Amino acid sequence: MSILSMAGQLMLSLSILIVLHELGHFIPARFFKTRVEKFYLFFDPWFSLIKFKKGDTEYGIGWLPLGGYVKISGMIDESFDAAQMAQEPQPWEFRSKPAWQRLIIMLGGVTVNFILGFILFSMTLFVWGESYIPASQVKNGIYVDSLGRDLGLLDGDQILKVGDKPFTEFNDRLVIRGIIIDNAQSIEVLRDGKVTQIPVDEKWVDILSRYENKSNFLFSARLPFEISSVTKNSPAEKAGIKVDDIVIGLNDVSTPYFHDFVKAVKPYANKEIVINVLRDKDTLSLPITTTKDAKIGAYTYPFNHYFTQDVREYSFLASIPAGFSQGSQFLGDQFKAFGQMFKGKIKASESLGGFGSIASMYGDVWIWERFWKMTAVLSLILGFMNLLPIPALDGGHVMFLLYEVVTGRKPSDKFMEIATMIGFILILSLVIFANGLDIFRNFFNK
Repeated sequence: MSILSMAGQLMLSLSILIVLHELGHFIPARFFKTRVEKFYLFFDPWFSLIKFKKGDTEYGIGWLPLGGYVKISGMIDESFDAAQMAQEPQPWEFRSKPAWQRLIIMLGGVTVNFILGFILFSMTLFVWGESYIPASQVKNGIYVDSLGRDLGLLDGDQILKVGDKPFTEFNDRLVIRGIIIDNAQSIEVLRDGKVTQIPVDEKWVDILSRYENKSNFLFSARLPFEISSVTKNSPAEKAGIKVDDIVIGLNDVSTPYFHDFVKAVKPYANKEIVINVLRDKDTLSLPITTTKDAKIGAYTYPFNHYFTQDVREYSFLASIPAGFSQGSQFLGDQFKAFGQMFKGKIKASESLGGFGSIASMYGDVWIWERFWKMTAVLSLILGFMNLLPIPALDGGHVMFLLYEVVTGRKPSDKFMEIATMIGFILILSLVIFANGLDIFRNFFNK
């Protein structure tokens, strides 16, 4: 069911984005009296799932969900309609229009993507606001996973700054972003009452951007092992552990935090131990035999039980500049990430992902706030990627049109046909490679 949920969210997002992107080409084309022969959601090699004709345009849904297209008369695109291009230009054709009109038609799709992305960022802020946990609430400091420990963080640290930016919202993703995107060279922490600078070697840009580390965390908050529930017939129930007991030790060794207990109990699989428990004002010592997995069958309260999320709320008018700011920061991050790739600090193969990787980002539960945020992100990514100066993409057409505007010389149809074919093969190869990486990661690299 979770796979269907993720796939459904991705398909709905792509459908919305593709239709609106193609409308960005369709509307100015029709405005400039340019004939549009086809308007399709998804590609339709050999056959269509649905199609109908209205006026000069055939509307339809293809069966291959790799994108969509509008086929504009007199334009060299992925249809490679050489027969049409061999005929005399007609006044309703794309090639007969002034360069400035052709430029507007070609920029229409990415313009819609950028505007839509900014609007969706704004509307999610207006409807749901912006939730976060103030770092000041995490008074007991952090506990670190192996990745965070290798970076130089220690249990009990309180993070103050990442680079030169204050750490005001408790989220380890902000530390990762600071290192990968902002090239932060140090992390400032409060350790044992003293402010300490932890240097960050540039190798961490590569390490943290690796696919294998995308779901790994650097740190979380240190939390007590306060019992929220006990599994029926579990070792914990048999030992008399109750809800709201606080586990403070194991075999008289202090385990003040949940992660301390998890670490301490690991060597005692299927063995009898004594758990020290604080119940009301009494300290109890309860003998218990763990399971073969070194578990006791008791669960602690979740993260949000101990912290209150703050919510930045936005009026409709305030959400517009805030959404634009969020979208601009995201686009800026994409440019910076590309810069890190060109410098060799981030490997492209670690950052690429196919439809499976994208779908997993929606989560296995359909949450509308996350759905619209992901749609906003994808809209800006599609706009950004489509602007790249690669033939067969909008950016490639724009590049050749700008050349024509500046030089007054129009590239020949044969040149455009060859360039578009090369660009199409390049894009198709990239799609196959990205999805191949997903298959390799999920089925062969375990």
